[in-house]
Amino acid sequence: MTASPAILLMGPTASGKTALAMDLARAIPAEIISVDSALVYREMDIGTAKPSRTMRVEVPHHLLDLLDPSEAYSAGRFRRDALAAMDVVRSRGRVPILVGGTMLYFRALQRGLADLPEADAALRAELDALAAQQGWPALHVELARVDPVSAARIRPGDSQRIQRALEVWRLTGTPLSDLQSTGAAAPEGWLFLKLGLAPEDRPRLHAAIEDRFNAMMAAGFLDEVERLHRRGDLHPGLPSMRAVGYRQLWDHLEGKCGLEEASQAAITATRRLAKRQMTWLRAEPQLHWLEDAAAGRTLALRWLAAHPGGHAGSM
Repeated sequence: MTASPAILLMGPTASGKTALAMDLARAIPAEIISVDSALVYREMDIGTAKPSRTMRVEVPHHLLDLLDPSEAYSAGRFRRDALAAMDVVRSRGRVPILVGGTMLYFRALQRGLADLPEADAALRAELDALAAQQGWPALHVELARVDPVSAARIRPGDSQRIQRALEVWRLTGTPLSDLQSTGAAAPEGWLFLKLGLAPEDRPRLHAAIEDRFNAMMAAGFLDEVERLHRRGDLHPGLPSMRAVGYRQLWDHLEGKCGLEEASQAAITATRRLAKRQMTWLRAEPQLHWLEDAAAGRTLALRWLAAHPGGHAGSM
């Protein structure tokens, strides 16, 4: 069976991935699959820069609005959902364009994942309670004792990843790093073109991040977080509320800081996220770096012409 083409469009936040993905989808019969750990949540539209309804009518999008913010998502579930969506897109004679900035999801899709246990709500609540008493750096010390390889990869303040690594250790008695070293196989029947959109001008990217956050605030981002806060069933320990921007405005609503301080903290956190995303991207093999969106469109069209695979649409 001839492998079918799929485009992986990666890049840091605010680098212009969505605009390029839409441009490509218009040029080649395609549909977009989100690779973003925050876009899966309903009621979180402004702060996640979720594609507009108009864009979603023009080009079909997948893996948006899957969950309530009270629920948890995982790289393993993403891989299953993404592969299923890719099959649907292929069955329509179109090319899947997977676009986003959650680099762990891209890695899971391409390389597979170990057979890891599902999330355990009671255990996570126990770890959250310990963190509230001792702080996440203290739990990072515990992680370093039982799984030094994972601890070396995880920052002492990265609560979500520390929690998951300790959860896996307590549920299985095996370090997460050991389980991850026995990942599943890469998906069969697919040929990937990997595009990296990342402005080399860091000050310009930083300015774009600040401008986008200010635009989100003008569009009602604080009101969106207030609505989530008023629900009463959400808390900062949830993966959804750990999303950049949401957790800083949540702190403001909890009276921990003023709005200006929260806004600056959100912008700083987003810049740090972009830096981490770039670190992942630099380690990504066979990645085609793009100077601009036009270069991405040209490269993708040429590649698809050379690798038509199972694509039934016209080029």
